[in-house]
Amino acid sequence: MNCMHKIAVIGDRDSAMGFKSLGLSVHYAYDAERASGLVNRMAREEYAIIFITEELARQIPSVFKRYNAQTVPAVIPIPSNAGSDGFGMQRLKDNVEKAVGINILLNEEGD
Repeated sequence: MNCMHKIAVIGDRDSAMGFKSLGLSVHYAYDAERASGLVNRMAREEYAIIFITEELARQIPSVFKRYNAQTVPAVIPIPSNAGSDGFGMQRLKDNVEKAVGINILLNEEGD
């Protein structure tokens, strides 16, 4: 039995290319249509974790809603090579608050 779980990264070439050296499956996307198609295909192919750049993640909220209630795949926004816009951290905070009932990941201002 193979215990390895597949992990993918979706993003623009400059942001995702470095993940190839870690052995992750890397897929390039520059628009919402391609990004949502890739996420859906990877879910069917039983990927456990799908990292997607924040810029693309913001463009496909319905995809996040679809997989949010499922354990697998975990669709996780990550910063692009241009940096973070805060979307990924906000999703993490929202999910933690939903799970525990309070925001335990306070930011610098204390909220």
